[in-house]
Amino acid sequence: MTLRSGHEITQLLKAWTAGDEQALEKLAPVVYQELHRVARRYMAGQKPGHPLQTTDLVNEAYLRLVNCSQMNWQHRAHFFAMSAQLMRRILIDIARSRGYQKRGGGVGSLSLDEAPTVSIEPDKNLVALDDALKELAAVDSRKSKVVELRFFGGLSIKETSEVLKVSVETVVRDWRLAKIWLLRELSERNSHGS
Repeated sequence: MTLRSGHEITQLLKAWTAGDEQALEKLAPVVYQELHRVARRYMAGQKPGHPLQTTDLVNEAYLRLVNCSQMNWQHRAHFFAMSAQLMRRILIDIARSRGYQKRGGGVGSLSLDEAPTVSIEPDKNLVALDDALKELAAVDSRKSKVVELRFFGGLSIKETSEVLKVSVETVVRDWRLAKIWLLRELSERNSHGS
């Protein structure tokens, strides 16, 4: 997305928040490509035969976003962060409903080195990561949000700092510490098989 389209998205989001229904109609085609990119990242590591296809995930998330009429959209990054969070929640709900073990027993390693290049492992790893993120949120909610925005949302460090309203340095530090915490947590779960 270009800087111009980022500004355009922000303006459309603000107009939509103010009640302009035509803004929503203009917004849909502008954000579709980016939503599809985020959904592709999520779906890349799903097992064959997954009940959702990439387009299904985009559509489901979009429908939920459209129904969030009371959301006060701050800017483009905020919208895509919420989109990524919704997609993650949809996939986790499906994974949990398919009967995967709680805490992802037998989960392999999951690299969090660079968010834009990482794809999600099969459903049980997503469930294990979600459980670990919930535990991290209980300890440090901001670090959990940084992981969610960077890893799941694909937001840059600068965009993450804008969404969370903290400095870039804080995001860099939180990202580094959260990755270490999550890798240790996931490794312990894997070694204990719980």
